[in-house]
Amino acid sequence: MKARLLASLIVLPCSFAFGWGQPHHAITRGALDVLPAWQKNLLGDELKKLGDLYCMIPDNVFSDKENAAYAKMESRPGEVYLQILHLPTQQPEYHEVIRYFMDKAVTAMREGRTTDAAKFMGTICHQLEDYGSPSHTVPGDNQFTLLQQFLPPSELMNDKLMHGPIENGDFTVSIPGYQPILLGTNVDEAAWRLMHRVHEGILNARSTTIPIMQAHYAGEPETVVKHQLRAATMDAKVVADAMHTILCLGANKFEEPARNTLQQVRIGTFIPLEATSLYYPQTQFFSSPHWGHPRSGVILAGGSQAMPLKLRLESGDKEFANGISAGMGKPLTFLLPKGVYARFTVLAGLHPELGAKGRVEFTINGDGKQLSTIILKGTESARLMECDVSQVSELQLLLTSRGLDTKSNYAIWAEPTLIKK
Repeated sequence: MKARLLASLIVLPCSFAFGWGQPHHAITRGALDVLPAWQKNLLGDELKKLGDLYCMIPDNVFSDKENAAYAKMESRPGEVYLQILHLPTQQPEYHEVIRYFMDKAVTAMREGRTTDAAKFMGTICHQLEDYGSPSHTVPGDNQFTLLQQFLPPSELMNDKLMHGPIENGDFTVSIPGYQPILLGTNVDEAAWRLMHRVHEGILNARSTTIPIMQAHYAGEPETVVKHQLRAATMDAKVVADAMHTILCLGANKFEEPARNTLQQVRIGTFIPLEATSLYYPQTQFFSSPHWGHPRSGVILAGGSQAMPLKLRLESGDKEFANGISAGMGKPLTFLLPKGVYARFTVLAGLHPELGAKGRVEFTINGDGKQLSTIILKGTESARLMECDVSQVSELQLLLTSRGLDTKSNYAIWAEPTLIKK
């Protein structure tokens, strides 16, 4: 069901630099509201405190010393204010943080320490919400001095730091009918899938940042709130998934339909490690078969015309929705939750029309070691590649030109899938 958004149209003139601010409460409450009744009962009196107080713990570590410990990590003993809880860096680092606090919350819940669990859950809420905040989406520029050079402010906003105005306001977030997703049946799986769920929130928030700035410059508070709600609503769904999963893990209670959906996952839409800060830097662009970067779900003819992913199979040509088209010599590396998945499978081949004259070597590596490799011509049928990844923490896909006509090397990794058994 499509979520209905309820919002007042008052934007507070706040210059907070610590994340969403007031909207943290609105987002957390919106997420908690759609949890199943048994999970609300499990939290009891802590449910309201989670939305009213605990979701702000990472921002209040200096003023609320009693709860500051719930936003600290043993591996970083000297850090009182963990910046990683507010600003995403690179996948391995923030995946570690997501996993750490999720494990803390689940362990506390299993041990009957509901208050401790709720406080750790509040820290997780804050992290997820900040990552999906419009003011945290430009790496290294969350006060928007650089972005203001590209988008010069109006006279009214000329001397204001844009961080606070971009994200703060007074509105309600409501996602009625949303059913939270179970992200895993153990902490390792859940934290890894939550990380990729968070990526969706970050990319969604990026699409709102410039419209919010432009609306502020134009003095249009209703438009500001409209775009803020696009980010806040996505945040609420991600937070709902996280809270639901933590409570399922803490109670060791899973519904079979949800559990069954976790037996395999296709990673064709996942962000590889090479896409630092969720975008491809100049060093990751390739020149063969055209100038560009890897694409999910489509292949580009000549680097400009999007076409469906298609492979030649023994039964005939087939189009694929989930997959990656990539270039020669630039690897794609995916972080894996070690020990969660047993096998990796993928259909490897060249596009039957665009790649008819091509010849490519497809290689799968695991933690730097070759797991499987094949060489295919564009006139040959695609091949299913399969390998054991049970002890792999980094899975890498690599394409290498093995022919003379490199402009025909339109290679495709179709339906790349991790399987538990």
